[in-house]
Amino acid sequence: MESSTLDATRNNVSKHWLLFSVWIAVSSLLFIRPLLALVRLSLTNDDASYLILIPFLAAGLLFIERRAIFSHPSFHAGGGIFLLLSVIIVISVRLAGDKVPADIRLTGNILAVILLWIAGFAFSFGGAAVKSARFSLLFLFLTVPLPNFLVERIISLLQAGSAEITEVLFNWTGVPVLREGLVFHLARVNIEIARECSGIRSTIALFILALPVVHYGLHSLWRKVFFLTCAFFMMILKNGIRIVTLTLLAVYVDPSFLFGTLHHHGGILFFLLGLLLLLPVLLLLQRGESSAPAGTKELAASSGQRD
Repeated sequence: MESSTLDATRNNVSKHWLLFSVWIAVSSLLFIRPLLALVRLSLTNDDASYLILIPFLAAGLLFIERRAIFSHPSFHAGGGIFLLLSVIIVISVRLAGDKVPADIRLTGNILAVILLWIAGFAFSFGGAAVKSARFSLLFLFLTVPLPNFLVERIISLLQAGSAEITEVLFNWTGVPVLREGLVFHLARVNIEIARECSGIRSTIALFILALPVVHYGLHSLWRKVFFLTCAFFMMILKNGIRIVTLTLLAVYVDPSFLFGTLHHHGGILFFLLGLLLLLPVLLLLQRGESSAPAGTKELAASSGQRD
């Protein structure tokens, strides 16, 4: 009796996974051109190289929480809202045609296919599964490429932030420097915080890494927001430290430091520095939660579950 019940449960789960697998396959075929364009973008643009990794990371997050998400799968019509949003976006992109740039059309199409995948997930596994998997499903939206104008705006903000930190660090070290916007004039060299020096790739990488950290490591919403804000600031600080370090090495040791291995391939060292600077922040926030009164912790936990 027990064996037959177990077999029936397995068959039931298999039906749900079969439906979801077919849904993903069909929807991917319908959007094959935008998906191939996304892959090309990720392989040819360093600022977008993370895009093709996101679906696999989201799948890994689903796997980690699989017992809570897939414990009681059920067919449900709750995916209708996601399906409707996907259809609306597709129609809007089609009607716009060549009136909008290609990058914005790609953003719209990928957003539509992500919504379509989530609709299939809701249809296949039910509303309870969507609620339990909400972090993984929201994480999947990182697959949507940002339009070029937004990327350029973010890069400009990172350049400006790095310039401010760089000026503070130069003043702190006592090195004579004259700043003109994003250009710094020193005794022997002039440096410019160019687009390539904005640190956007490391900033995106840390943001992607920070999201699971705050999800699993923190409970209250304000602590999560505070940690993500600190992560963004640490990346700008790390970038300023990198610029000042390379510049001082070029001025006082060897000018080739501005063009050598440390400049082109040393980003990982400063990225790790940013992580080390963030670690005490995370530990302090976790200690603050563990030392909170019981009633406060329950409220924070319930608030985190609603996020």
